[in-house]
Amino acid sequence: MEKYDVEKIREDFPSLNRDVHGKPLVYLDNAATSQTPQQVLRAIEQMYLHHKANVHRGVHTLSQEATDLQEATRRRVRDYINAASEREVIFTRGATEAINLVASSFGSRFPAGGEIILTVMEHHANIVPWQLLQSRRDLKIRVVDIDSEGRLDMEQYRSLFNERTVMASFAHVSNVLGTINPVREMIEIAHSHGVPVLIDGCQAGPHLRLDMQQLDCDFYTFSAHKMYGPTGIGVLYGKERWLEEMPPYQGGGEMIGHVSFSGTTFAELPFKFEAGTPDFVGIAAFRDAIDYIESVGLDRMEAHEEELLRYTTERMLAEVPGVRIFGTAPRKSAVISFLIGDSHPYDAGMLLDTQGIAVRTGHHCAQPLMDRLGIPGTVRASFAAYNTRHEADLFLAALKRIAPMLM
Repeated sequence: MEKYDVEKIREDFPSLNRDVHGKPLVYLDNAATSQTPQQVLRAIEQMYLHHKANVHRGVHTLSQEATDLQEATRRRVRDYINAASEREVIFTRGATEAINLVASSFGSRFPAGGEIILTVMEHHANIVPWQLLQSRRDLKIRVVDIDSEGRLDMEQYRSLFNERTVMASFAHVSNVLGTINPVREMIEIAHSHGVPVLIDGCQAGPHLRLDMQQLDCDFYTFSAHKMYGPTGIGVLYGKERWLEEMPPYQGGGEMIGHVSFSGTTFAELPFKFEAGTPDFVGIAAFRDAIDYIESVGLDRMEAHEEELLRYTTERMLAEVPGVRIFGTAPRKSAVISFLIGDSHPYDAGMLLDTQGIAVRTGHHCAQPLMDRLGIPGTVRASFAAYNTRHEADLFLAALKRIAPMLM
């Protein structure tokens, strides 16, 4: 097998070649958004220079070209996640919009008194849309807890299902703890009770191979900007039978069949859920991001990130005084959430920034999880395919330098 050449990969990411406060940038905020390779940047440039015209609305050449490029990405996503049809691939402005779409549209069919199962580790984007639905309808949200390592309480999860359960929605991978949840088992349990499942795959998309036929979930969502792609692009996968039954989420151009003041008919899937002019430039370039992942090899990326996670975690625990790591499940993604003593995460984050280290600080849009852990937030370092062991060493050296200031 060809050697994993991380230095060659880094050549594709010009954004990494800069200084911050006079120090080389060490970008460890990949769980929030990844950097973008030149191959994707060139695709965006080509779209603006040569193919910028509205999609699905013109008979002229530029419009046809833009349409073809957008729909080529839809087919690419279909193949990448092993969906049954491109009709099951809907483009949104992000995973947040995708979850809101399902909660609003699919949720409109839930009967009064229905119960929705979430977990305590969810991102706000997989909590608030269901709360908004709850405020409009007579629904109840039930929450699965975690253990001391950050693993879901599967016995509790099983016990929450009853004749009133109408939906289960949970993260594939925790954006704070890094825990990789046993989603296949969770889906099987839900389906054994006739309950559909939505999976928030934002943290899984950049690291794990996605196969909708194997998972058998009803809905799955992820964002391009965490997968080396453009910002403002999300994907909602949905089983065709559900999407056919669901009413449109928004009304406007592109999602209609025929409009009159006496009534409107809607377009076929997937366009029924894609109102207005999409970011066809970003959508077209997302295909190049997927191609980039495949060219490097997702499995090889994952192995590289796991090695960085293991190396950094072991050295942090051995060498950084007062460090506390949150999320120690045996199966976890390349995320380390931590505190130094009882210091505030912002203090550590600002001190690390002076050393050129970019990490995320705060509650990471997971305040219920922080409440469960009894902390205001964490410092989060997250790795990607272009991070190196040398960068891990720089991060560790910076941590050892600032730890005495925070204790």
